[in-house]
Amino acid sequence: MKKSKTKKSTRKKNVKSSKIKRGTITKEMTFMEVMNKDPKAAWVLMEHGMQCAGCGMAANETLEQGAMAHGIDPDKLIEEINKKIRKSKNND
Repeated sequence: MKKSKTKKSTRKKNVKSSKIKRGTITKEMTFMEVMNKDPKAAWVLMEHGMQCAGCGMAANETLEQGAMAHGIDPDKLIEEINKKIRKSKNND
């Protein structure tokens, strides 16, 4: 009997998601999750005109949603945030 392709594709997705480094900020995280994980991310957001730490939507809105609402590429924003966090951890 042949194995189901569905199981194989699901497994690939799980493997792919497990490759995300521990402690990495993702665009699916809410602003509050990001601030709680690493407050340094707030500086990057403010540099882009996003005062999201003080916004009432911060508890429910994802980084991707906020970035798109501000006309910012979410992938580039996440990359910049993670780069700043890695850099600051290397300097600590």
